[in-house]
Amino acid sequence: MDILPHEKQIHEYIKTIEHLKKQNQDNPIFNAEIRKLEQKLDKLKEKVYSELTPWQRIMICRHPSRPHALDFFRNMCESYVELSGDRCYQDDHAMVGGLARIGGIKCVVIGQEKGFDTESRVYRNFGMLNPEGFRKALRLMQMAEKFNLPIISLLDTPGAYPGLEAEERGQGWAIAQNLREMARISTPIIVVVIGEGCSGGALGMGVGDVVGMLEHAYYSVISPEGCASILWKDASKNIEAASTLKLNAENLIELKVIDTIISEPLGGAHHDPQQTYQNVKQFIIDQCQILRRIPPSLLLEQRYLKFRQMGQFLEV
Repeated sequence: MDILPHEKQIHEYIKTIEHLKKQNQDNPIFNAEIRKLEQKLDKLKEKVYSELTPWQRIMICRHPSRPHALDFFRNMCESYVELSGDRCYQDDHAMVGGLARIGGIKCVVIGQEKGFDTESRVYRNFGMLNPEGFRKALRLMQMAEKFNLPIISLLDTPGAYPGLEAEERGQGWAIAQNLREMARISTPIIVVVIGEGCSGGALGMGVGDVVGMLEHAYYSVISPEGCASILWKDASKNIEAASTLKLNAENLIELKVIDTIISEPLGGAHHDPQQTYQNVKQFIIDQCQILRRIPPSLLLEQRYLKFRQMGQFLEV
């Protein structure tokens, strides 16, 4: 398991306790001592995880074992049938989606998939969508509207693919078209930021009636490294940039960019993926039950006003 820098002391405690248990499993004299160490471990975890910096939370968000879109689909959905292709160019493996049933609710799910090892990450283009990925997402959303199904969109991308071939095929236009069309789709759209939510790559699938965000995910116009490179011409100032960007869930709910913070297990989603799936699933079910009661015309008006109200500021 990959150990993050802020977790080293916790890992050492765990190793010590496991060693004591193994060495003294037939000796009850040490039980009290082991219990004391376990209590100290619990207190240490609470202290470490309550004092996380924005950069440390980004490291949790990027942890190799953090669940991705396909993990959520497989563990939240009672049934899931994947659909492929944009009916224009080709299938983008960084964008996954299809027909699903979550808590008995029929819906269309879409998500950005990064992959879990070197081979799958290359296959998924590290979660960076090409234009055909955005067009594929839009095709599935329009299908959902046709059959009056709610749309669930999971965001997890370091950004849209910046390659020359993506620009030649209309990357900017594909994102802009999604923004326009998602504002018009007359069926409920629930967006959940499950990992990295960077730039137009995330926003191109992120216009919805309600936006939830996992506790240690981040949502930003640019990555901390990219911000540091532009502002300070020094990518090593990423820690400073992470604080300046206000990209954590608490900052974004205050700025009304998101609506709900979905809790994660202590230390991050990778420590207890099943609990994370359950928390996200419950959020989706609750929101579906609320949104399905709203007439389509009012739903669209509320969605429009929600995004119009973002970015308010005061002039001094």
